[in-house]
Amino acid sequence: MAELRIATRRSRLALWQAEHVESRLAELHPGLRVSLVPLSTRGDEVLDQSLAKIGGKGLFVKELEAALAEGRADLAVHSMKDVPAELPEGYALAAILEREDPRDAFVSPGHASLAALPAGAVVGTSSLRRQAQIAARHPGLRILPLRGNLDTRVAKLDRGEYAAIVLAAAGLKRLGLESRIRGYLSLDESLPAAGQAALGIECLAARTDVVALVAPLRDATAEACVRAEREVNRALGGNCTIPLGAYAEQAAGPAGSRLRLRALVASPDGTRVARAEGEGDAVRPEALGLRVAGMLRERGATEILAALRP
Repeated sequence: MAELRIATRRSRLALWQAEHVESRLAELHPGLRVSLVPLSTRGDEVLDQSLAKIGGKGLFVKELEAALAEGRADLAVHSMKDVPAELPEGYALAAILEREDPRDAFVSPGHASLAALPAGAVVGTSSLRRQAQIAARHPGLRILPLRGNLDTRVAKLDRGEYAAIVLAAAGLKRLGLESRIRGYLSLDESLPAAGQAALGIECLAARTDVVALVAPLRDATAEACVRAEREVNRALGGNCTIPLGAYAEQAAGPAGSRLRLRALVASPDGTRVARAEGEGDAVRPEALGLRVAGMLRERGATEILAALRP
């Protein structure tokens, strides 16, 4: 293959992610021409409604998948937290790369933490998962939707529309905005979304040539962890209309052999939260994800999810 075309969203963060993959591939394969195919997605265009109301985070990837199917691009780079739990038939995740900091970050010009905010202060977040966990611990705060790309969200904070906002730490770090972070929410305070802070490469399943080219970018630990998290999401029918968090990491034992997985499902107002965790073999991450999803059902997740259905 002489040329490789990468489909990407047009946001500054998405372009950074695609350019990161572009530079890594150029280093690995001297002589290979790598180019970007920037695309606009419905998830980027519709900003006056929540993602839950317009179809979920899958709206960020559909146009990129169409470019793959139509031969306009060879692969697509995604934030794994935006990738639906089940891919359409004929598509494959060719690689999951090393993971950035998976935590959520607290950003505010005048306050040091969520606990320091006065009652009634307005906190912005684009995520039902974050909303539920913040509401559970800080019921006196007003949590309002926050849409737009990362720069737009920070600009809204700076205009005084919010007292604070909560964002993925990884995006801030990747765009050189780490100085805006006033503090990090611990995993106990805010369990991340499945796949948060990991980059994924998607291609058509039949493109074995692309799979082979990107194989050296795979990070075995990140891949096992993300697969376990995504299985919890898949087993519970997860998408952005469900406040669901899942995070896996290496467990104690021989390096890379065991995973510890934590997960939760919550009502949007934070009044009901089901939590579960377990350990399992790193070579069978989906089995661990299924087991933890079953534990969540036993602890009330089924009832929480039923109440969310229209």
